[in-house]
Amino acid sequence: MKERCTAIVLAAGQGRRMKSRIKKQFLNIAGKPIVYYSLLCFDRAPFIQDIILVTSSDCVDYCQKNIVEKYGFRKVRKVVVGGKERYDSVYAGLLACRNTDYVYIHDGTRPFIDREMLKRALDAVKQTGACAVGMPAKDTIKILDREQFVTKTPKRSRVWSVQTPQVFRYNIIREAHDAVRRGNMEGITDDAMIVEMHGKCKVKMVEGSYENLKITTMDDLFVAEVILRGREL
Repeated sequence: MKERCTAIVLAAGQGRRMKSRIKKQFLNIAGKPIVYYSLLCFDRAPFIQDIILVTSSDCVDYCQKNIVEKYGFRKVRKVVVGGKERYDSVYAGLLACRNTDYVYIHDGTRPFIDREMLKRALDAVKQTGACAVGMPAKDTIKILDREQFVTKTPKRSRVWSVQTPQVFRYNIIREAHDAVRRGNMEGITDDAMIVEMHGKCKVKMVEGSYENLKITTMDDLFVAEVILRGREL
């Protein structure tokens, strides 16, 4: 029996650092909203069966009509309401999954994923149960103390910048969320961290792309336009 994969795409952020009246996931790149591009990649990937789109309560109808229906995304099964924090939105997506074996968790403001990246992650998660895409750090990293003095310089080859999607066997990420949510979740920034805290499964790093940027500021939006033009050449 074929194993089932679900993608949870997060589009519930407020985008305050963008300083725009329009939430950043709905800002346009080349005439289409940022979240469109990652949805398109998941929708076209043959090994993805379902997509759960998570957004804020005031954007559910907008997403359904102006994104899912407008662009004909066939695999978006549900548009669900997220929560106050990112991990709350992820949990809402996990609760909306049905009969899935593997789940991709992806920030909708990272538009430049591709099928090869998704496939690398799927191959890894089948072997390990948990993985995240990312890339080796280009710069030397310094670890500081509270007074901002350097305490350590880790080997650059061992330091990676983590991206999304992060991919998990469903029972592993659901169990980790259920367990960690019973405690203090302050400082949690991604789902790999939740699995790490739970301590039942190691997280494998998989090559993503240096183009897989998260659009956070207007400068990132300008860079995204350049990347997209380059891909169209």
